[in-house]
Amino acid sequence: MADIDLSGLKLPDLAGKIVLVTGASTGIGAAVATAFAAQGCKVGVHYNSSREPAERVAAGITDAGGEAFLVQGDVSRTEVVSRIVDDTASHFGGLDGLVNNAGLMLGRVSYAEMTDAQYDAVMDLNGRSVVMASKAAIPHLRARGGGFIINTSSIAARNGGSGGAGLYASSKAFVSNVTRGLARELIGDNIRVNAVAPGFIDTAFHERYSTDQQRAAAVATIPQGRTGTAQDCVGAYLFLATPALSGYVVGQVIEVNGGQLMP
Repeated sequence: MADIDLSGLKLPDLAGKIVLVTGASTGIGAAVATAFAAQGCKVGVHYNSSREPAERVAAGITDAGGEAFLVQGDVSRTEVVSRIVDDTASHFGGLDGLVNNAGLMLGRVSYAEMTDAQYDAVMDLNGRSVVMASKAAIPHLRARGGGFIINTSSIAARNGGSGGAGLYASSKAFVSNVTRGLARELIGDNIRVNAVAPGFIDTAFHERYSTDQQRAAAVATIPQGRTGTAQDCVGAYLFLATPALSGYVVGQVIEVNGGQLMP
């Protein structure tokens, strides 16, 4: 199935907004960064090690007449992720939205074989980064009179993950609950916090961590009969970002999984 072209979709209340997308070099993050730019947003394109793909994302945005700011760093480190947020806000003169998308499984390791180092690496990348990036963004969002934070959770947060992905799944369950906690704390500042939980999305993530057999097994459980694409996820992020469509949506986790999980 071909991706739906969203280039003609216009959400006027997003035009001119400043948005930072972490993990924006490939996959869902790249698609989301490009989609926000197409709405007239100024976009911080974050990457850690994938510089060339991030440069292509930024170039695509600028070639289309948008504004992009490349910002590099390891979001698992508090001082680095704080600098990433502050540098983006400094470059553009503020911040209206944060998409906490950076995250990885960092290998399939069973709970029985897990080490302290594996635990720390996964939880710092997928959990600490969301908390600390959000903390760094709060004063910038307050200064603009409000805004949004959208976290990327996962279907694994609800189903526990497939073989060797239990720790990753737990880290994403943490993200889903942080979303609800932040939402309660920040809605009084007109900062709406929500999350998107993708299912089996056919990106480099699964090329790295899933075998053909695991892919086939996943498809067999999806009522829509196919894996998702990064573009399939974009609409949920745009919906949660625009007050015109989701102004009364607070602390929610939107599942995007082709019917694989219907909570």
